Amino acid sequence: MNRTATALRVLTELDHVRIDRLLSRSQQASGEALHSLLDDADIVPNREVPADVVTMYTQIRVEDPRDGSQRKLAVCYPEDADPASGFVSVLSPIGTALLGRRIGETVEWSAPGGAIQRLRIVELLFQPEASGDYTL
Repeated sequence: MNRTATALRVLTELDHVRIDRLLSRSQQASGEALHSLLDDADIVPNREVPADVVTMYTQIRVEDPRDGSQRKLAVCYPEDADPASGFVSVLSPIGTALLGRRIGETVEWSAPGGAIQRLRIVELLFQPEASGDYTL
């Protein structure tokens, strides 16, 4: 399965509310893509999110299509971000690009220098909602 991320993205109700509040408090100007995501996403109850969707704190394995290298990432809130450990903030371009996407999709975003970066979502290792945790 290898598809470019163009389909409607899915967010849980709780993620939608929390991110909306985060953006209203944030001084960061780079929230335009995240605002668009909130406006355009398919919002579903936490218990109904498909098990192949990247939600907040979902641990995923991604692959760089240029060289095939893989790494583990999780989209998190800014206070938990630690990029060196694979925890990327939802306010970062990569975090926004991954949220709401599905296994097999290739996501892209602009790096700080303007270069287009791409990663393919290979596997979901852990999704809080799939394990019964609806509050993370």
